[in-house]
Amino acid sequence: MSPSAGGLVVFLLSVQVIQSQDGWRVDYHQTDVCAAKGSRVYITCTYTHPPGIGPSDIKDRFWFTKEKDGEPVDLRIDSEYSDRVEYRCNSDSCYLTIPDVRESDSAEYKLTFMTNKPGEKYTGSPGVTLSVTDSGLQVQVRRLNSTWLELTCHSSCVLSDHPGYAWSKNGENIKRGSSLLVSSGSTDRYSCYFRGYPGDDSPAVYGPQRPSVSVSPSAEMLEGDSVTLTCSTDANPAANYTWYKQDGTSDPRLLSEEPQLIFSSIQSSDFGWYFCTAENQLGRKTSDFILIRVKYGPQRPSVSASPSAEMLEGDSVTLTCSADANPAANYTWYKEHEDSPRASGQIFTITDFTAEHSGNYYCEAQNEMGRSNSTLLLITESGVDRTTMIFHITRWPLLVVMLILLLVFCLWTRKKKAVSSTTEPHESREAVEMDLHPECEDLSDMAAQREDPEEQEDRV
Repeated sequence: MSPSAGGLVVFLLSVQVIQSQDGWRVDYHQTDVCAAKGSRVYITCTYTHPPGIGPSDIKDRFWFTKEKDGEPVDLRIDSEYSDRVEYRCNSDSCYLTIPDVRESDSAEYKLTFMTNKPGEKYTGSPGVTLSVTDSGLQVQVRRLNSTWLELTCHSSCVLSDHPGYAWSKNGENIKRGSSLLVSSGSTDRYSCYFRGYPGDDSPAVYGPQRPSVSVSPSAEMLEGDSVTLTCSTDANPAANYTWYKQDGTSDPRLLSEEPQLIFSSIQSSDFGWYFCTAENQLGRKTSDFILIRVKYGPQRPSVSASPSAEMLEGDSVTLTCSADANPAANYTWYKEHEDSPRASGQIFTITDFTAEHSGNYYCEAQNEMGRSNSTLLLITESGVDRTTMIFHITRWPLLVVMLILLLVFCLWTRKKKAVSSTTEPHESREAVEMDLHPECEDLSDMAAQREDPEEQEDRV
């Protein structure tokens, strides 16, 4: 039978171990054997028998691992081995073939002889201990620097007649040898195998694929619920996970270095974008962003007035209400001590303001999760009516105009008196000046006594 026909072959040819008694002797070539699951194992030995026993006296010889009623059970009739084992024996040697070994085949194998002479039998003991491992080959990864990684092929079994290692990339044979250099961040899959037996490859090593994110429960999230985010990917060696939250334009905030991010009682402040990374020695990948929306009732609303909360009769004022809520809140406006709402909507406008509009106003924000009221906002009528304000604004400019007109009149009158004095020489110039209108003499005093309007208002 060709060795390659059944996969990896384990030959036992290295160390000769002799078991003898009364002329019987069994030479096992190895007493401890390690084999990879699925490989083909050969157990061989040579033997001799006492001089008084010839080949024709040997009635039977067979391999066994267990006994029944004190007698060995031939592997060929053992239900766990029947139709799976093969013997090849001649006058001085014998070997056992076990194809496609299983982990359950791990046992001690012995060769026994039965003769046609009463009481003459012999078992070569101790026998050969076979250990079958789940995977005989593994790839170990070591980082050399930021650019290169070294892959080393390693067998958990010390095989006899070691055939040497070879490498495959994405299923294609690429190189012989026990080690291989690859670039960091590679997305290829690398595995090693015993040269000449490419069907018995080691598990492939490769960097993480793009991680996927799952949310539990997948239904809507309510404030106070327990929520779990899970990051997962396909990678070998197994990936390490890290969770982040993206807060605006700042750098992502690290939250956890576990596959799961758990919110035992999720809050409105947990609303936002999340993502995870998966990393092993061969590379690093980042998941897509996931938006966590948390339903919660309105926070206390804030209220503002424009242009101000102090109004004049006839003016207009716009009140605005806003509250943080998910889903978005609906708004209703009330006046204190009134049961019926004044308006609905985020904006409430009062036009043609009158004294009846004065009072405390508040808004109520409501969604399916709850409701909340704002603090009171006092809207008042100014103590100065519009007519009084117009008078205060216009009285001083009018007074200035009147003073200017009076000054012009006085100057004109003085000029007229001066002309008349030229026709009356008996009067002195000083007399003419004294005959000016008395009201003009006090004009400068009146101007000097004019005070700032605000000072006069304060004095009143």
